Amino acid sequence: MNFQLTDDQSAIVDMLDRIAQPFAHVPSDFHGFALVSDALDQSLTENEFFGIATIPELGPLTAAMAVERLARCPWTVEAALSMLVLPLIPGEWARPIAVVEHGRPGRFVHQAKTLLLIDGDQVRIAANSAGATAPVESLYAYPMGRLCGALESEPLSSEVADQVINAIRIATAAELSGLMQAAIDATVEHLSVRKQFGRELGTFQALRHRMADCQVLAGGVHWLMLKAAYSGQPGDAALALSHAQESATKLVYDMHQMMGAMGMTLEMSLHLWTYRIKALLSELGGRGAQARVVAEHCFADEVTQ
Repeated sequence: MNFQLTDDQSAIVDMLDRIAQPFAHVPSDFHGFALVSDALDQSLTENEFFGIATIPELGPLTAAMAVERLARCPWTVEAALSMLVLPLIPGEWARPIAVVEHGRPGRFVHQAKTLLLIDGDQVRIAANSAGATAPVESLYAYPMGRLCGALESEPLSSEVADQVINAIRIATAAELSGLMQAAIDATVEHLSVRKQFGRELGTFQALRHRMADCQVLAGGVHWLMLKAAYSGQPGDAALALSHAQESATKLVYDMHQMMGAMGMTLEMSLHLWTYRIKALLSELGGRGAQARVVAEHCFADEVTQ
């Protein structure tokens, strides 16, 4: 795998940075749980970012990089599934798109125009309709919703369903990668200005070592996610998501502990990333389910011996 960005990828990254810049800060009067931006969504639509995975020069790798970058914003939009999953589904289906897994509440379910219904190994798709979904009050820093009515749905073929599940793993790993890095950045900023015993907290060696450990974990998630987006292999995708869900669990604990009591208040922006992370820890069965897929695809010979 070549880690050097192409000219096209560099241009996409630069443009995405410019688009995301106005949404890099939390409004001073915001004291809620979820920041959702229709303006950011509209800007991404106007600049045709939701179709970049279908462009041969860009593909899923560049789309995953875009998802990761957007996840670092305190404002959230439904981008991951639209960029990496929707292009794989035959037919004309409108975005936003959301996943309902085993009937549980999910992010963007009430706002979605298209729903993917996952139950066991079966994946069905449906157009959302009035009264079929309802919003759910949540701490997860996403707009959460649930399915509350019947929908006419159609099954995806086993081949397409496998591709969709694989893409959801990559999309979720990309989003977790961006959220983890944003949480680290917010905590580093806090440690750089908060003083204890006359010194910035960031100068204490114990905290520096823990921050270094978290950065290593985030770096591993980043590179595994890029490899999965590049190869498209089920084993790579499951490994990336497994490592992301495992690493994010430790990272959330460490970031909030280093923030102290301030990390548990709405005045601090940390929850806009860490509580989104918590919402993604159980996606597609959580790390245990990903580990089984990794064993099946990456260590098949060892498992059968």
